[in-house]
This record gives sequence, structure tokens and C-alpha cells, in this order.
Amino acid sequence: MSADINIKITDRDGVTHEVVAPTDMAMNLMEVVRSYELAPEGTIGICGGMAMCASCQCYVHSDHELPEMSVDEDMMLAEAFHVEDNSRLGCQIQMTPELDGLEVELAPEG
Repeated sequence: MSADINIKITDRDGVTHEVVAPTDMAMNLMEVVRSYELAPEGTIGICGGMAMCASCQCYVHSDHELPEMSVDEDMMLAEAFHVEDNSRLGCQIQMTPELDGLEVELAPEG
């Protein structure tokens, strides 16, 4: 069984990237975006993935079942800009085999 999944990430310029993400390295979506350099350095994951800045906010377009939102994530999104019903923080979405085919779009900066 492959430990990698395929996901689609639409960057802030509207370009969709099909990327391969490992599920065996405890990476989250924000770290995948950073590793593929799909957002300029210093514009995503500013807090280091602690659900404290919303710089990694994304819109989930596929209907994958995601882990329930934590109180910290919910509170952070309540203060963020450009929030939609399908907004989540990328740092709170762990890469798991169940997320193969996930489709997300990075929210506009700030």
C-alpha cells in the first residue's frame, strides 16, 4: 500500500497543482503547501502550524470527511478574513490515506 496520496491545491493565483503528499511523515496540508512552495515564503504557516494565525486558511472543495474542527481552529477562523463555509486551517488537516483526491484552494492572503 502506498503511503502517498494525490491532492489538488489551487494557489492564490488560481493555478491548480496536482501534488503527491506522504501520509507516513505526520505532515499537514500547510506543510505540504510549503514543501511545494505554492505560496510565497512568509505568507503561509506564519505561526508554525499552531492554529494561531490563519495564514494557512484554505477552502475545501472536495467532500472528504475531515477531522472535527478544534476550538482553537474555530476561534481563529472566527477572526480571519475571507472565511467561507468550507474554510479550514491547513495546519489542522493531517495527511492521511483517506484524504487521497482532496481538493483545496488557498484563501487570499490577509
